[in-house]
Amino acid sequence: MFTGIVAETGKIEKILPLEGGRELDISCSFAGDTHIDESISVNGVCLTVIRQNDQIFTVQCVEETLRKTSFGNIAEGDEVNLERSLTLDKAIEGHIVQGHVDAVGKIEKIEAEGNDRLVTVSYPEEFIPYVVGRGSIAIDGISLTVAREEENRFTVAIIPYTRDYTNMKNLREGDVVNLEFDIFGKYIVRYMEKMHGKE
Repeated sequence: MFTGIVAETGKIEKILPLEGGRELDISCSFAGDTHIDESISVNGVCLTVIRQNDQIFTVQCVEETLRKTSFGNIAEGDEVNLERSLTLDKAIEGHIVQGHVDAVGKIEKIEAEGNDRLVTVSYPEEFIPYVVGRGSIAIDGISLTVAREEENRFTVAIIPYTRDYTNMKNLREGDVVNLEFDIFGKYIVRYMEKMHGKE
């Protein structure tokens, strides 16, 4: 479990092919403090550490992960958002994030509004019920608030701090991002579907 508050960004140092998947070497400042089997959110995807040293930790992505997330397009040298698992002594400063990506979205527009950036993202129509104005959403593992919604698009406001300390500064129109919708919203929608006989 995570909060969507990015600890720092890491760098994809090496990508090795696996049968149906990939192995990623990621460098970051806390690599030496990680341990085997630790769960780390990498661009919003919960992955497990299989090796580590003082500079690098290694994770594996199976075929399902590559198909359902932006990791099918990831490349060596890419900057990724990192968050370690929530512990009981930490405040939940964002929102509850599982690291289970629901869909990939596409950056449709990036607009400047003073020092902020307004980022508009399109996503598959089947997920429209999960997007609520002023509700929470995770984009590449970052906890953000939906500022506007229309059909299968939503807009979030990115403050300078978030832009500077995450990989948001590298996003361009046309890029794909990992989306995780609010877990409580998903449960409510599912409950209502069952109550009304929609399966």
